[in-house]
Amino acid sequence: MMGRARHWVAAFTGLVLGLLAIGPGLAPGFVLSFDMVFVPDPVFSRMTFGLTGTVPRHVPSDAFVTALATVLPADAVQKLVLLAIFVMACTAAASLVPSERLAPRLAAGVLYAWNPFVAERLLLGHWAFLLGYAALPWVVGAAARVAEPGGGRRLVRALIPAAIGGFAAIAISALTALAVAAAGGAAGRERGRALGRTAVALVVLSLPWLVTGWLRPAGMPGDAVGVEAFAARADTPFGAVGSLFLLGGAWNRETVPAGYGTPIIAFAWLLVVVAAVFAYGRWCRTAWARGVALAAGAGFVLAALGTVVPWLLRWAIGLWPGFAVLRDGQQYVAPLAVLVAVGLGVLVERVMRQRVDTARADTAGVALAIFAILAPVVLLPSLAWGAAGRLKAVDYPAAWAAGRKIIEADTVPGDVLALPWATYRSYPWNGGRTSLDALPRYLGRRVIVSDAVMIGSLTIRAEDPRARRLDEVVRASGPLTGGLRAAGIRYVALDAETSAANPARGRLAGAELVLDRPDLVLYRIEAPAKAGDGGAPAWSAVLAWSIVIGVILWSFFVPASTLSAYFPRRPRRRRTP
Repeated sequence: MMGRARHWVAAFTGLVLGLLAIGPGLAPGFVLSFDMVFVPDPVFSRMTFGLTGTVPRHVPSDAFVTALATVLPADAVQKLVLLAIFVMACTAAASLVPSERLAPRLAAGVLYAWNPFVAERLLLGHWAFLLGYAALPWVVGAAARVAEPGGGRRLVRALIPAAIGGFAAIAISALTALAVAAAGGAAGRERGRALGRTAVALVVLSLPWLVTGWLRPAGMPGDAVGVEAFAARADTPFGAVGSLFLLGGAWNRETVPAGYGTPIIAFAWLLVVVAAVFAYGRWCRTAWARGVALAAGAGFVLAALGTVVPWLLRWAIGLWPGFAVLRDGQQYVAPLAVLVAVGLGVLVERVMRQRVDTARADTAGVALAIFAILAPVVLLPSLAWGAAGRLKAVDYPAAWAAGRKIIEADTVPGDVLALPWATYRSYPWNGGRTSLDALPRYLGRRVIVSDAVMIGSLTIRAEDPRARRLDEVVRASGPLTGGLRAAGIRYVALDAETSAANPARGRLAGAELVLDRPDLVLYRIEAPAKAGDGGAPAWSAVLAWSIVIGVILWSFFVPASTLSAYFPRRPRRRRTP
């Protein structure tokens, strides 16, 4: 199949996979799962742009969602984003396979869009990261040609999904793009030009979160305590390192798909991955092949650091807190997923090319192609139908809308404190499934939650300066009202465990109870003191966003001189008299 039709087939296949994977999450409402929190009618705020002093992990993904929600219903935006991940992943991986046949390309696309890595990251709620993952094969293709005329523009366009995803998505894209640019066939000045253009594109597209994160007064976060907590875990019989090789090994045991990791399934996945890696190394001879292999190897080493040599990662974080981005190691096996997917496509292409005995070879090739295309879904059926029912759409309770109406009508400044004093919630109206507290995105005012993460008996300290200052007040046994008033708190919201026996109610003497519903309790504190977040200055976000938007617009503007490099004019024939 030639031309653009093969890309449409891959895109349609990705759409089918997305519909199958999201399942009940496509119903009206919102899917809340761990870090994935979408809310109705989101509004732009200082938090949206990372100006509240919190670590800007949600920048610029929250701004992207908020912008889309101004023209579409917010729940529809979430569904479109989730489906786009599968469509892009299948299409991008298929486009990278060096074959004109459809079957090898679809085999690569399906494996890249449907594997343990995608399943576990989806259940973790890392939709923004998965945007960058989905476009990673496009980044590979663009980085391999970045030194050519118009190469910088192509790379910027390929990096847009990762730029939306934020720092984690940019991290895996940077690892891959720089490796491809460095290991390409270019030499000397051309290689330097490729690396320079790649580095500039990555830095510029990172400015929205890089600038606001760097200028936050609290400095760069980094807690070596979390190394073991976020290290890869074994979800197969092959241990943590073996699980990473099979594209699994997420740190959170609750995100392992049901049934995955049993000896039979794990061994079958091992056969697929080993065969794909072998085929890649033996027969993939493209300009970017060595670069992807280099990125996959480096990524695998980074992914295993927290498990194999945790002391080394702790030492590195102590030396420079920025190395804390390596704690969640599993995300760095993304380049390996590209290699495995392309390798499977190359294997199918190799078998289908055999012409020793045409009838048998064609039969074997067709059989292998069908098996390769269906294998990921057959070997990981629990990703289907909303990860076996774990991704369900729910409606926010009416009490939340009533609380937002009360707060929006209030002209007195002040922030909102969310209790219980914890990062994650298990809302009854969300079926008891774990998710981040949704109030910070639901309300237009600044909402302060404890962003300290508890994993078993281990606590990773809060990164929000306001949360750290309020921690002692909230955890004390005395009254809350006076301390919260001095800290600039106008409202206290109990968004879970709202029964009359909740101990927080007895500590709010003097605060006015303005809403008392089973799903939300709201207290108002009179005359709160003025308190600023102390985040990055607003001008930094304005400058960063202006540069990024300008560069993206520039990437879509291709001058005639660049077009002529791809479509040279044929010399005119002279007429003979």
